Amino acid sequence: MSDSAHKAVVRESFTRQADVYAVTPTVTDPARIERLVEAVHPAPLWRVLEVACGPGFLALAFAKRCREVVGLDLTDAPLAIAEKNRRERGLPNVRFQRGDADHLPFADAEFDAVVCRFAFHHFQEPGGVLREIARVCRPLGKVAIEDLVSSEHRARGDYQNRFERLRDPSHTRALAPSELLGLFTGAGLELEHLYSGELVQDLERWLANSQTPPDRAVEVRAMIERDGHEDLSGTRPYLQEGRWFFRQPTLAVVARKLAG
Repeated sequence: MSDSAHKAVVRESFTRQADVYAVTPTVTDPARIERLVEAVHPAPLWRVLEVACGPGFLALAFAKRCREVVGLDLTDAPLAIAEKNRRERGLPNVRFQRGDADHLPFADAEFDAVVCRFAFHHFQEPGGVLREIARVCRPLGKVAIEDLVSSEHRARGDYQNRFERLRDPSHTRALAPSELLGLFTGAGLELEHLYSGELVQDLERWLANSQTPPDRAVEVRAMIERDGHEDLSGTRPYLQEGRWFFRQPTLAVVARKLAG
């Protein structure tokens, strides 16, 4: 799929899902958000950029602790929700704007920290996005990425990514942890801190949130159920009170931009 066609799919998907996505517990969880903020350990005078900010919860958390925060997203609908959230919290030091993560509309070294949460699996060229993120971060500044990851065993990772794409075609690929870490090295970033986690998904709620078409939903259910019996992806599906659940592995990486 061409870059412009994929971005059209992303816009359509997150316009359609915007309201539901903004109240999804895995997105709004304050403890998870605060853990990432603490891992970055921002200073009060910092300027922070959140790339692919969606409804803006991470940007707003940084705004409580930093001088200025900018949230950027490709899609208008979540940006409108982010602005509503900003007004409700009365935070004048954060603004939201539309923009493309592949071509960040900012100068070199403009920010003290750049963060991105649960978006890298939607990028066609995640390495290019990370290089752009590094470009707009100042030397010795912080870069933090949290995202879904897949198994280091390629066939198992492919199985997970296949049912993720069936559910939501804006998904490109959840990287294996070693691939994600390699992108940091390639972007001139030195790892400082990382931690793993998981998102536990109720299969039917997960499908409903993305408004997956019925024919694709049937395929996803079949893949998850097969995975539950045969252990094919590492997401470890299980049946509880007649409902299927599975676990999406996550990895958060905090790095420092090298001075040279």
